[in-house]
Amino acid sequence: MQQVLDSSRPGDWRTLDPKNTLYLELAAGRVVIELAPQFAPAHVANIRALASNGYWNGLSINRAQDNYVVQWGDGNAEDAAKRKPLGRGIKPKLPAEFARKSQGLAMTVLPDADGWAPQAGFVDGFPAARDSATGSSWLAHCYGTVGAGRDMAADSSNGAELYVVIGQSPRHLDRNITTVGRVIQGIELLSALPRGTGPLGFYADPAQRTPIRAIRLASDVPKAERAKLEVLRTDTPLFAELVESRRNRRDDWYLQPAGHINICNVPVPVREAAAATPAAAKSKKR
Repeated sequence: MQQVLDSSRPGDWRTLDPKNTLYLELAAGRVVIELAPQFAPAHVANIRALASNGYWNGLSINRAQDNYVVQWGDGNAEDAAKRKPLGRGIKPKLPAEFARKSQGLAMTVLPDADGWAPQAGFVDGFPAARDSATGSSWLAHCYGTVGAGRDMAADSSNGAELYVVIGQSPRHLDRNITTVGRVIQGIELLSALPRGTGPLGFYADPAQRTPIRAIRLASDVPKAERAKLEVLRTDTPLFAELVESRRNRRDDWYLQPAGHINICNVPVPVREAAAATPAAAKSKKR
C-alpha cells in the first residue's frame, strides 16, 4: 500500500471542510471526526449547533463496551431534574436518517460481494452500501464509524448522544441507527479506554467516566489550532490501485493472496498536510 501512496499526486488528496469537522478534546489528546451531512443532514445540523453552543463541554464518555462502541453524552440525560439543557435552536427529536436516496451520490464500488448489501463502496471517503432495488444508500458500520444513539423509537435520536465503533464491524446496525460520520484521527484515545463493567459497557461508577474538555467544530477554532490533515480521495484511479493492493497482497510475507476484501478492511489514509510536498515530488515517477 505504501508504494501506491508514494506515487500519489496533490490532486489525489483532499482537505477537510472545517464546517464538517469535529474536535473531541480529551485530557489525553484530540479525536478528529469528519461529519457526513450528505447522509444525515438533520442530525449533522443539530450536532453543529450542539458543538457551537458548547453542549458537550464538561460532559463525559459514559460507555466503553469491549469490541463494540464508546459512547458519550450527558450521564444524567434520563433524569429530568439533572439533565443538561440542549440549548436554544436544538431540535429534541429528529426523523430517522438510516438511509437516503442513492440519486446524486457517486460511489466507488468495490469489486467484491458484500455480505450485508447488494453493493458496497466509498462515498467521499465514507464506507457505504447501496441497494439498487430500493434506490437507497447508507453508511456502513466500520471501525471508527460515528452514530447517533437512539431509544426504541426510530425517531428518538437528536445527535446529543454519540458513539464510535471500536471493535469488529457491527454491520447488523446498518439501517437501524443514524450514522453521522467517522473518526479520521485519534481513535486510539477511545479504543484504549478502560471497559465499563455495567450493562452494555456503561460505567457503573460515574467516577470512571472520562471527562470531555470540549467538542468543537473546526470552523469555530482559530486556524492556527486546527488539525492540518489531508484525506485520500476515494474517487480516483490511485484509490482503485490501493484497493487492489489490499485485495491481493503482494508483500513478501504473503504466500496466498486473498483476491477479496471487505469494505471495512479498506483503509482510507490520512496524512499531515505538511507531508504533501515530499509526496508531490515523488509523484513525478508515477
